[in-house]
Amino acid sequence: MDTIPSGLSQYRVAGVNAAWFLIGRHSAERPRDMALRVVTAPGHDNAYTFSELDALSARLAHGLSALGVQPGDRVAALLPKGLELTVTALAAWRLGAVYVPLFTAFGTEAVSYRLTDSATKLVVTDGPNRSKLPVAPAQASLVVVTTGGSVERGDISFESLMASPARTDWIARNGDDAMVLLYTSGTTGQPKGVVVPIWALASFEAYMRLGLDLRPNDRFWNLADPGWAYGLYYGLIGPLLLGQATLAYLGAFEPERILHLLEHYQITNFAAAPTAFRAIRATSPTPKKTSLRVISSAGEPLNPEVSQWSQSVLGVPIYDHYGQTELGMVINNHHHPEQDRPVKPGSMGVALPGFRPVVVDDEGVELADGREGHLAIDTQGSPLCWFTRYFHAPERTRQRFTPDNRYYLTGDDASRDDEGHFYFSGRSDDIILSAGYRIGPFEVENILMTHPSVAECAVIGVPDDLRGESVKAYIVLRNTHAASEPLAAELKEWVRQRLAKTAYPREIEFVGTLPKTPSGKIQRYLLRNP
Repeated sequence: MDTIPSGLSQYRVAGVNAAWFLIGRHSAERPRDMALRVVTAPGHDNAYTFSELDALSARLAHGLSALGVQPGDRVAALLPKGLELTVTALAAWRLGAVYVPLFTAFGTEAVSYRLTDSATKLVVTDGPNRSKLPVAPAQASLVVVTTGGSVERGDISFESLMASPARTDWIARNGDDAMVLLYTSGTTGQPKGVVVPIWALASFEAYMRLGLDLRPNDRFWNLADPGWAYGLYYGLIGPLLLGQATLAYLGAFEPERILHLLEHYQITNFAAAPTAFRAIRATSPTPKKTSLRVISSAGEPLNPEVSQWSQSVLGVPIYDHYGQTELGMVINNHHHPEQDRPVKPGSMGVALPGFRPVVVDDEGVELADGREGHLAIDTQGSPLCWFTRYFHAPERTRQRFTPDNRYYLTGDDASRDDEGHFYFSGRSDDIILSAGYRIGPFEVENILMTHPSVAECAVIGVPDDLRGESVKAYIVLRNTHAASEPLAAELKEWVRQRLAKTAYPREIEFVGTLPKTPSGKIQRYLLRNP
């Protein structure tokens, strides 16, 4: 596809404002429509309309402006999901500022790095997270705004800012100007700041409509945290962009509680990471009566067995989707009827219109269908590909593109069949080379996940004097099974018979948990280098 889907070019022009796209136009047209529902663990439920979010963010925008926030300045939020986080982001965007998300599970070092690297001017936080801010930030002028009434010496009260008069204007920016500076998880090296321009809204809208098939009568819930890409792009920004309500749940993740909320709020369109679905599956619930129409998974590869479980327990399969912080979602098993194609087991789907993903070799040459190589995005053929740079990191940016700048390199390995379906093999540095064979860890994990004892697993390559590398599997068992040598032998044979004699795990270690990023992705490099 060589053109941006119809209607999405409106974002890449002069005189635009991100907050106006998200709430301004909807507040004018449908002021009483619900925009945000905040649900707490005890069951408290607060709903806010587009008109209310417009008014609240206008007041905070006035307060932030009085503190010196200008267009292009970075404004961070170290807050849980909910009203304060949403209003902070919207107020920053009203002023033409750049929003910097900070995940509440971060420690002081992670928070300090992001605040310092981004040269954030102002951060909004709450009492429980205030101690995570550096005592002596590198930028002495950092302004700290604290919510909840407990304000430390030198902080500004969030509530006092919310008492400001409303600033009802929308600062005009260019579509290429930044609206978000979102840091990667830093699984290899220091986190990188991804510069997200306003016009990335075109890509976000395409995914919400085609990938998720979000419809006006849907009740939508994206479980992902807005401190990370999938939760921010498609749990906060995407629904508001389409004028839809979004749900923010503030309680701890408990599988039975999640199932209760799906039923109670009659959710029809649900998205979460595979980690969440695996945890729900591990509880072995009986079939549930839900209102679910579609379910989507993103963040890491989805095991086909988990989707089959969903079909039998929740009544609908889970569709696997692929993307990155730098791209948004680009390959999907699309729910939209016009893009819907038969789902192939193990496939992460086909290209989202507006993107041209390809498989290339080590020299950046496109490979034929059926060949495994490096997954890349052809920027010349991808009008919705908005990523151009990391923040103040030209060398790290250069490493993600081929020398001619045509292909963005995802760092993942994959293959594509002759019908355009892509199959994930693993991170480029996760591929196992054993006795001359290339083994994708995800392929082995898929087979292991079909065994009734396995709740989660991760596969890596370990040094082997004879083969160069051999396969090792870390297994988290379901509570119905106990670790034993006979079970380990059974699992080895399970893979040997179902995949290949060259790919079965020669070593199995039973563990209680797997190392993961805060967004739920398995960190195999920590298993390789404990």
